[in-house]
This record gives sequence, C-alpha cells and structure tokens, in this order.
Amino acid sequence: MRRTSAGRTGAGGGGDAGRGRARWWLVAGLAALPALVLLPVLVAAVGLAVSDSDYPLGGGPEQVPCSEALGFGGAALPEGAVPTGACTRRGWQDIHYVAAFRMPRAGVPAWLTDTYPKAPAPETRFCVGDAVDLCLDLDYTRGLPYGVGADAVQVSVEYGDAGAALVRVDAFTL
Repeated sequence: MRRTSAGRTGAGGGGDAGRGRARWWLVAGLAALPALVLLPVLVAAVGLAVSDSDYPLGGGPEQVPCSEALGFGGAALPEGAVPTGACTRRGWQDIHYVAAFRMPRAGVPAWLTDTYPKAPAPETRFCVGDAVDLCLDLDYTRGLPYGVGADAVQVSVEYGDAGAALVRVDAFTL
C-alpha cells in the first residue's frame, strides 16, 4: 500500500508537516533553558566543594592597623594600652574587625564610659565565654554612636593578674 497525499494542502502536500517540524526549536529551547540557568550554579558548587581554602569565596582575615579596627567601632586605643597580636579585618558580604589590647584594669570603666557615653552599664553576667568578666553589646539602639562604620560592637574584658585587663573589641556590620 502506498500513502497518498490526499487531504494535504500546499505544494507537494507538505503544509502540515512543515508546521510540525518548525516547532522543534521551541521545545528544544524550553528544554535547554533550565540547563543554561543551572550550569553556573553547578560550576560554583563544584568549585566550592573542591576548594582547599577556609575562605573559598574570599574574605579571609587580613592584618590592619589597630586604629582602623577600633575606629570602625567608634573606639580608640586608650593611653597605656598595648595591642596583643594582630588586629584583623574579615569580610565577604559583611565586615568584621577584631582588636585586642591590654590596659590597666582600673582604667577599663572610664575608657568604656568615655568611648561609649550613651551605652548601658557593662554586664557582669551573661557574657559569652567562661573567662570574660565584663561585656558590653552595642548597636544603634544601645549606645553605639552614629556615624561609625559598624552596625554592632561587642566589647569583652578579661581581668588578669597584676591589675591588667585584656580587652577585645569586635565591630561588624549586619
């Protein structure tokens, strides 16, 4: 049996077949769209999985001057204070500065009051860390001065022997 072109229109009877064949690109395009969208996500996920860096997206800690780290949180190194270790900055989406210094224990309350005059009284309970004796959590609703780069500042104080105190200032954006 032979097929006939009866019932078909157009030259050679290929009018309907032409329309059916012309739609394949639309189906192929719709099928390829999710693959094109997900391909960069897949490449990034594989890159993160095989990376041996602790900070595969960047933003690892870098050493900065302590005046920069403290200034980001609206503070300054008090007289008689000695930085301990390096002051650092980390950041990818958010920025986080850390500064630590030793100062005379008797000068800590006055330094906190001078640096953050509108702050609440420092806490002696509910501080994070077993060795922390005094802490202060600040944001714009809790005494952080306007115009500083940080959105929040956490100050922790550990009292040591011989009248010294270790002060750690963490200033960061949210």
